[in-house]
This record gives sequence, C-alpha cells and structure tokens, in this order.
Amino acid sequence: MTGERLEELLRRAGVSSVTQAQVVVVVVLALACAGWFAWRSRPPGGDEFTASEAPGTTEAPEGAGDAPGGSEQAGEPAELVVHVVGAVAHPGVYRLPAGSRVADAVEAAGGALGNAAPDAVNFARLLSDGEQLALPTREEWGSGKAQSVPGGGSGAAGAPAAAAGVVDLNTADEAALDTLPGVGPATARRIVEDRAANGPFARPEDLMRVSGIGEKKYEALKDLVTVR
Repeated sequence: MTGERLEELLRRAGVSSVTQAQVVVVVVLALACAGWFAWRSRPPGGDEFTASEAPGTTEAPEGAGDAPGGSEQAGEPAELVVHVVGAVAHPGVYRLPAGSRVADAVEAAGGALGNAAPDAVNFARLLSDGEQLALPTREEWGSGKAQSVPGGGSGAAGAPAAAAGVVDLNTADEAALDTLPGVGPATARRIVEDRAANGPFARPEDLMRVSGIGEKKYEALKDLVTVR
C-alpha cells in the first residue's frame, strides 16, 4: 500500500495529519518487528560448521598417526647361535630361531649319527644363545670316557662323563646336567658356575651347596650323580 493511498483512507476516516504520521510510524515499526521475528525463526540448515564443530567429527588422539610396533622387544634375541659337536653329521656353529630346542640343533647339524647316544641329552630342552651342544656316541656315553671337544666348551671340556647313566658332577657340562630329573638349564648353569668358583665337588652331597638344590631334590638325584 502506497503512502498516498494510506493518507486518503485516513482522511476519510477523519484522522488528522498528525495522527496520520503517528499511524505510519506504528505501521513501519510493526513491519520491522515482523521481519526480525521471521529472520530469527529461520531453519538452521544453512549454518556452516567448522572442522572441530562438524557432527560426527572427533579429534584424533595424540600419537594416533604413529606407526604401530616396528621395534624389537629388548632382551629377546631373534635367533640363537649354537655350537653343535659330537656324533652329528655336520658339526659346526648354527643360527636357529629363538625358542629352538636341542632336537632342532641336532637336525640343523644333519641329524645324529648311527652310533650316537640319544639318551645322553634331553632333546626337548630349550637352547641358550652361545651354548655348546655335545652329543656323545654310545661308546663314550657307556664307558664314561670324556669326548675331546675342539676349541673347548661352556663347562668342563668334553661331553658328559657318565657311566651306566650316572653323571659325574666334576666333569659333566650343562647339557649333561640338564638331563638329570628336576635340573633345568638354569640349575645346570649354577652347578657349573659353582664348580668353577668353589672347586670340584668332594662328594655328591656337596651338590646341595648349589642354590636351588635342597635335601628333597638331592634325594631324587643322589643315585644318578657321582664325583671322581
């Protein structure tokens, strides 16, 4: 509606010019208020979101982009180096995966010879890095004669010195001691270390001076060990 048309209608209604101006102001204000309310009530679909405010978006945790793993665990070698000697097809130094056993080392060395004494060593024993594994012949194992080991060994020189299944505490190496019931690699190592530090065992009972071997364990071993 134009201003002239509004004034004409007001004159016909007997409204003065001053009153007309007031009415016009009121109408303009009313229209402005209606427009403001219409703008406030508009739908929010047109709003923009920043990257941090966008629905479904979460901030990545610190370090999430780092590559997982990639480093070796400290103190756990990936492989073992073992010197295999005695009654095997190909004596020598072999690299084996960590967790390998005596049977794996013998197989890597070409297998046991026909005259090997399989009862002389524990084929299920876990290997230690840097150890020497000696597999004697049946003749050496039965007679108790020590086998000469080129280059020396980790304990007393030679293979297990035993007769009729009896192990000599003063000449047996870790591999032979590990075949005794209840004696694992750690205890066998302590026996060899004690012998090197304190001298030969004077009698079988001296085995109880080794840490981890008490009266109960010695009772189970006394018929299987000897000293010379």
